[in-house]
Amino acid sequence: MSEIDSQIPTAFDPFADANAEDSGAGAKEYVHVRIQQRNGRKSLTTVQGLKKEYSYNKILKDLKKEFCCNGTVVQDPELGQVIQLQGDQRKNVSTFLVQAGIVKKENIKIHGF
Repeated sequence: MSEIDSQIPTAFDPFADANAEDSGAGAKEYVHVRIQQRNGRKSLTTVQGLKKEYSYNKILKDLKKEFCCNGTVVQDPELGQVIQLQGDQRKNVSTFLVQAGIVKKENIKIHGF
């Protein structure tokens, strides 16, 4: 019986290594810039993952002035604070965040079509 018991695999967590790596100090924090299709040609650009120490309202104010669009800061239960802008502003937002020194270019992920 002991021979069979030694061959039965124990509980194995395939994500244990990944979770341990994410909790480390070297984990990358990405800023996600996405586009959401509304109706017809209308769309929304969302920015999430900015550090909590930044003032989202000040960043939003500068983005709105720079790109001549409207926007808002939305509180999401899972994602935290998310910046929403009208129109497809993905490239504009990513270059703005890099030039302002808020995020490094390699920490920005652009999603969408």
